[in-house]
Amino acid sequence: MSERAVLHVKGRILVGPEEVREELWVVGGRISYDRPVGARDIRTVAGWALPGLVDAHCHVGLGPHGPVTEDVAEKQALADREAGTLLVRDAGSPSDTRWIDDREDLPKIIRAGRHIARPRRYIRGYAHEIEPADLAAYVAQEARRGDGWVKLVGDWIDREVGDLAPLWPRDALESAIAEAHRLGARVTAHCFSADSLPDLVGAGIDCVEHATGLTEELIPLFAEHGVAIVPTLVNIATFPQLAAGGESKFPQWSAHIRRLHERRYDTVRSAYDAGIPVYVGTDAGGTLPHGLVAAEVAELVTAGIPPVEALAATTWKARAWLGRPGLEEGAAADLVVYASDPRADVRVLADPQRVVLNGRVAA
Repeated sequence: MSERAVLHVKGRILVGPEEVREELWVVGGRISYDRPVGARDIRTVAGWALPGLVDAHCHVGLGPHGPVTEDVAEKQALADREAGTLLVRDAGSPSDTRWIDDREDLPKIIRAGRHIARPRRYIRGYAHEIEPADLAAYVAQEARRGDGWVKLVGDWIDREVGDLAPLWPRDALESAIAEAHRLGARVTAHCFSADSLPDLVGAGIDCVEHATGLTEELIPLFAEHGVAIVPTLVNIATFPQLAAGGESKFPQWSAHIRRLHERRYDTVRSAYDAGIPVYVGTDAGGTLPHGLVAAEVAELVTAGIPPVEALAATTWKARAWLGRPGLEEGAAADLVVYASDPRADVRVLADPQRVVLNGRVAA
């Protein structure tokens, strides 16, 4: 498609879960609902169109042992794009991926800076490893480097305890999260177990990743404070394998994460029923491959979230939460076209017919 070409998308344009239009036009990379006057070079795409999908927990530039080369990061971003993921909240990466912002053929990224953890309390090579007295300063640093988000490691295995345990005291969290908010950034945290959650919510956390430790007592606290969760169920599916690998050395930890895995669907459904905002995230990067967004949406449906709500968690609601437009007049034309209605069957997301990024048909 030439630079001057106009793209005509027709069929069913899902501007919202109930707002459906019959066509849109892409002119100069932007969406218009008015037919352009005098347009001659027109390419037509037909089907069911959604806003570009959102992966709200992804790691572009991260591999099993830390940062990866630019060519590997490019392949990760392309795998996400081919799956229809056109907006990524990068939930912690040691790599500088700002060069992606200059590539109109790669998904847009909202960065949370680098993970912040305690020494020897997270995966080697991933995080800044600091003590609590330095937490506020590092949060401020990553708030300035990121795109409105900061990522903490809220809990991890404590080898002396032999189980998951919180990383940060309440006073350090309060100071750090207040500093992030002063700088206009939101804060999220990796958390598997329940023990770290009361202090994080009390300190003003905005979001919790994984959130497998949510209990009947903690769910009302999250709902009251409006704390969102990104369950990453495709990642939680790996817990039995992790438990088996660590059982001989850390049997208490292994038993714990098995329990978290067993009740994962009940946890997510209970959170949703209580009004806690739930968003789609895959935890791609590190050890998981990219391009798993359709599988994560299907997992949310398996957990009991209604299909349209699971779809909204990667489209309309996710984009609003992250402050990015959907299929609005004048917005960048980032959309995915499917052969049938994804509201009726979210499995359609696994087979995008066309991916349009910045107005160009990419796949």
